[in-house]
Amino acid sequence: MTILRTYARLWTDDLDQALPLLEELTGEQPHLRLAFHEVALAAIGNFLVIAGPADDRARYAHASATVDDLDDLDALQATLASAGATITTPATGGPTGRFLYARHADGAEVEYVEWTPELVRDILHA
Repeated sequence: MTILRTYARLWTDDLDQALPLLEELTGEQPHLRLAFHEVALAAIGNFLVIAGPADDRARYAHASATVDDLDDLDALQATLASAGATITTPATGGPTGRFLYARHADGAEVEYVEWTPELVRDILHA
């Protein structure tokens, strides 16, 4: 099991308003942009920007980080369980691949995502 990228989560009301500053600070353009349920997301540099009304964003605020491109989400679950973590959202399919949420034994909650092979190729190996 390998983690290839971790994102710090940034919360905003308006994605289009948030991105210009991040583009300037990172020197990059968003490498991923999509809608998921009621929120809009953009990944730029090592930030995952989550935008939308506060009530809609609150559904995802329990996680302190997003860890992407795990090469084996199933192996991760075994590792998390052996470390005393609790899966709070079981492995589920989404627009970027499979994901789950886990609360670590210390109380930190993290979203883990196993990207599709196409995203790995297009984003990490571009």
